[in-house]
Amino acid sequence: MSSADQPPRKVIPITAAPVESSESEGLVSFYEAHKKIYPRSISGFFARWRWVMVFLTQLVFYGLPWLQWGERQLVLFDLGARRFYIFGLVLYPQDFIYLTGLLIISALSLFLFTAVAGRLWCGFACPQTVYTEIFMWIEHKVEGDRTARLRLDAGPWNFEKVRKKFLKQFLWIAVALWTGFTFVGYFVPIRQLGGELLALQGGWQIFWVLFYGFATYGNAGFMREQVCKYMCPYARFQSAMFDKDTLIVSYDAERGEPRGPRNKNVDHKAKGLGDCIDCTLCVQVCPTGIDIRNGLQYECIGCGLCVDACDSVMEKMHYPKGLIRYVTQNGLRGHWTRAQMLRRILRPRILIYTTLLLLLCVAMLVSLTMRSPMKVDVVRDRAALSRIVAGGRLENVYRLQIMNATERPHHYRISVKGLDGIEMASDAEYDVGPAEARWVAVRVQIPYGAASPGSHPIWFVIESLDDKARIEEKSIFLVPR
Repeated sequence: MSSADQPPRKVIPITAAPVESSESEGLVSFYEAHKKIYPRSISGFFARWRWVMVFLTQLVFYGLPWLQWGERQLVLFDLGARRFYIFGLVLYPQDFIYLTGLLIISALSLFLFTAVAGRLWCGFACPQTVYTEIFMWIEHKVEGDRTARLRLDAGPWNFEKVRKKFLKQFLWIAVALWTGFTFVGYFVPIRQLGGELLALQGGWQIFWVLFYGFATYGNAGFMREQVCKYMCPYARFQSAMFDKDTLIVSYDAERGEPRGPRNKNVDHKAKGLGDCIDCTLCVQVCPTGIDIRNGLQYECIGCGLCVDACDSVMEKMHYPKGLIRYVTQNGLRGHWTRAQMLRRILRPRILIYTTLLLLLCVAMLVSLTMRSPMKVDVVRDRAALSRIVAGGRLENVYRLQIMNATERPHHYRISVKGLDGIEMASDAEYDVGPAEARWVAVRVQIPYGAASPGSHPIWFVIESLDDKARIEEKSIFLVPR
């Protein structure tokens, strides 16, 4: 049949349609819309410890910038002057090694705590957890408990809803701005910063206060558990640090299943039921909205609130506590006692982490104790590498940066050694103020012909005449051909 004899084809337009989850068609969505979590308030052992950590961490964070050490702030990271003041220490950018050591110690501490008892950091001390807890406490005080908040959000917009929402947002913004102000106060003297903000001065300071305030407001007020579930990398690799002797929050399925509601006066064993009454209270109190009865999940931050909730229910039902508890996988499988599980804490992995951590901490303390109270950088003058001066002497010019790492003035003497007849041809003594860095020009001379052509090592010796501190810095002396 020729193409002319073929019937016309029907053109069907192709349109793009969103893929939706449908069990009948076997389609699975790659995206799940976020559903707001309404955590229920609970009291208990772990809930109290969470608030203790909130109080301690925020007492340190908000209070530390206001403390004074002599005439300066106790802790101040002055980026403009490139000075870092921590209690009695004055650190320079050249002391970057201490920051490296601190980061390594923090990482090892995290590994150790995780190997012992899971995500303790996430559940009790992480800033995201702490500020989320503070913002949720404000929400609870303004809008009511879980049921009241659900009813308020589902109801129409009226005066009462607008009043509560406005008050909550106002308090959230106030806490967020104060947090941003305090954070910037670690880098700009906080009393000076307060005066500048009140006078609407300091554009960059205002920007960073608003930036960190907005980050706190968004993360703790709205994103909450999404930061832990989707943004924090720790949740993704935490399982690599777990083993079967790590204490984690677990549901005892052998004891709790089959679950089901019942009257507390009924013999549930006779009916073939486990201890779990399926009240879902453990799910309602979870800040990440997971059901711990489904097993360990990466979203679990190890806060233990589900343990408090379940224990309160078990107490009302007159059942033994511990249906949900901190337990190891080996302990849960082998029905170990708490003493048996604690004995497994001192296993090789934990001993290695602890030993390394102690060695690093001791090394840091010893290094800080033996740290020289002054630092010196030597820079050759590139404009005149070498020259012959009056008297037939050969001269090299250097610039020395003398850094006083103490908070009192010092008087320093500079000398040089390394070649025959080498001597200083400029002033040899200088005064450097407290926590000050001073550049000085130094001229060094040798008799002409005292050294062969080329570069020769020399050493500058800088001595403090106040406390006998002494340091040597190597450089080179150039002799032209």
